[in-house]
Amino acid sequence: MAQNNLDFPPPDTPLTIQSRRAEGMIVVDGKLDESDWERAASTTDFFRREPRQGGEAHFPTTVKFLFDDKYLYVGVFCEDSAGIKGIRVRDLRRDFGGSSDQVGIAFDPQNLKQYAQVFETTPYANQSDFQNFNGNNYDSGWNTLWKVRTQRTERGYFAEFAIPFKSLRYNKPTAGEPVTWGITMQRRALRDFEVSCFPAIPQSMSMFRMTYAAQLEGIEPPPPAANLRVSPYALFRYDNIQTGGETTTERSVRFGGDAKWAINPQSVLDVTVNTDFAQADVDQAVNNLERFNIFFPERRQFFLENSGIWAGAAQRSIRPFFSRRIGLQGEFNARPAPITVGSRFTQRTEKRAIAGLFVRQRATENSSAANFGVLRYLRNYGAENNMGIMATHRLDESDSPLGLNANHNTTITIDGQIRPNNRNRISYLASTSIDEESGRVGYAGRFFAGHSSNKLSLNWLTEVTDENYNPRMGFVRQNNVIRHSTGGYYIWRPKKMDWIRRWDPGLQVDFNHDATNPTNFQQASIFIFPVYTWFKDNSFLELAVNPIWQNINFDFAPLGLPIAEGNYFYNRFFGQYYTDQSRKLSGTFYTGLGQFYNGTNSSFGITGRYAPIPHIALSVSYDLNALRGIGIDEEDLRIQLLTVGSRFALNPRLQLSTFYQFNSFDQQGRWNIRASWEYQPLSFIYLVFNDSRINNQLDPFQEQQVITKITYVKQF
Repeated sequence: MAQNNLDFPPPDTPLTIQSRRAEGMIVVDGKLDESDWERAASTTDFFRREPRQGGEAHFPTTVKFLFDDKYLYVGVFCEDSAGIKGIRVRDLRRDFGGSSDQVGIAFDPQNLKQYAQVFETTPYANQSDFQNFNGNNYDSGWNTLWKVRTQRTERGYFAEFAIPFKSLRYNKPTAGEPVTWGITMQRRALRDFEVSCFPAIPQSMSMFRMTYAAQLEGIEPPPPAANLRVSPYALFRYDNIQTGGETTTERSVRFGGDAKWAINPQSVLDVTVNTDFAQADVDQAVNNLERFNIFFPERRQFFLENSGIWAGAAQRSIRPFFSRRIGLQGEFNARPAPITVGSRFTQRTEKRAIAGLFVRQRATENSSAANFGVLRYLRNYGAENNMGIMATHRLDESDSPLGLNANHNTTITIDGQIRPNNRNRISYLASTSIDEESGRVGYAGRFFAGHSSNKLSLNWLTEVTDENYNPRMGFVRQNNVIRHSTGGYYIWRPKKMDWIRRWDPGLQVDFNHDATNPTNFQQASIFIFPVYTWFKDNSFLELAVNPIWQNINFDFAPLGLPIAEGNYFYNRFFGQYYTDQSRKLSGTFYTGLGQFYNGTNSSFGITGRYAPIPHIALSVSYDLNALRGIGIDEEDLRIQLLTVGSRFALNPRLQLSTFYQFNSFDQQGRWNIRASWEYQPLSFIYLVFNDSRINNQLDPFQEQQVITKITYVKQF
């Protein structure tokens, strides 16, 4: 059926997988040499998705399941005729992404069909765990306790998972009735870029569409108990700041921590006290030449976990709640403000989801104390449809020394998703904001309709954001705009040219005009990409042309270059190429050429990465924007951005990473050096060094930080 119908629907009767109770002790060492593994039932008939859908997988995979009173064990053998030489692992970081050989299992223990808990590993036992919602929304901040070990051989590699039942969310077993869980499995073998899965899921759909899931039978999980996980931390911090000819030195010791209480299989309460994010990844600098706000994704784990439940979480244009607005000293001050306490409650059942968040932020010398609250209700109906409502409220308290008055800001949002069938999806959002300080009420809305199959992808998007919409704990791409965007691409997998894996020619049309005065045009563009091609060796090439129409009727000075008001039309030409990112030596190249308003902009970027073994990875990238004859004064500006990084790992649990970036625009250089040791599951010791300096002769600035942090996780 799968070979004849590329977009086949879920089966009426799911396939089944058998598990078995272990009679002896299972030692998690990646060897699978206990007699229990020999007696366990095997699942081998994986379905090939890439590079061509259908047919027997060229890289066979065998999976077995065991359990005892505490753990669910998964034993995997990933066969590869090239053995150890065929392994592709990019590095040994946690949550490693898709550029490494990997094998993973997704569980739907409550058979919700819209939710999955995913566990993945590589041949070197990297760990990746995340939640997935409706097959298209990922919660990468979800981390739970589990263990995996691997063994690499001349026939392939073994992986042995031990997942505590306490780390899974499932309903209480009914006496006398068998327990079955939804399950999907997937494997990537990047030497020939083969992706396979069990059971069969169409290539055009996520491998975490749990409507296709098989059923894991025979398990006897213990009754779910209210379990508690606590994670206290201790931190020492040294700060040295030099600005305005003065030097300020601070030393501080802090204590705090997090707690997670699984009240029942459906409900989880998270609490954080004196929250610290010293170990979070740093943002990379971006030089903005556009009229739109830049979106920087959340990187702090407390806010990443369960973030997919909030309205607008899957897109970057209109987000009534955006957690990066929490923990800042002000709307235009990006320096951090301390978080005193935070809590989050989530409840998820087959029919609904309920969530709430509260965070209190302390006052600083630049900002008053603030309180942030979010409430969310989501109702599921049909196979994969939902509708929800969300309310946010931000209270900035009064602060007499700073001359700040109290201010309330509220948003109310209705949103939802409709999937009439496997190929088509509709999503919508309508939101209003009420701001006490300005006395203004604003509105925003979003409608998306998309079609996705193995041959064609089509989309339509309309967004409306009026000039008064102001979610002070959210994000908007632009105010006072109505945006229409539509386009698509054809998916061609040529059978007679096997050196091409996939070719997706297409175009995207974007049109923006004022929301207050719809006849007032803002900007339009047509992005035409006749070459958008992946090759058999997993390299990629894109060539595109981009005609752009601009109406500048406001004060606009990108990177300090004032643009005269008026209408502009210009063409931009783009190209990018990257090699197979799983190889020891890989690289990327991009260029953008052509006119830019009344001048030209020639952009260029190149990145190189060398990883002789997964334990060592070195990278360097260089970006250049050469602007000529731009703006009222027809100025020239040359902006260079240099980034150097490295990662050294003794194993997936002991790592050192370094990051340096220099931006010639503001003469800012930044170092981030971070050592981490996971001395037991999810318990870490961190040593972090940060150095940021601006070499501006008129106002030089330098800040250095040394942070030592230890965390400890205990699950009861």
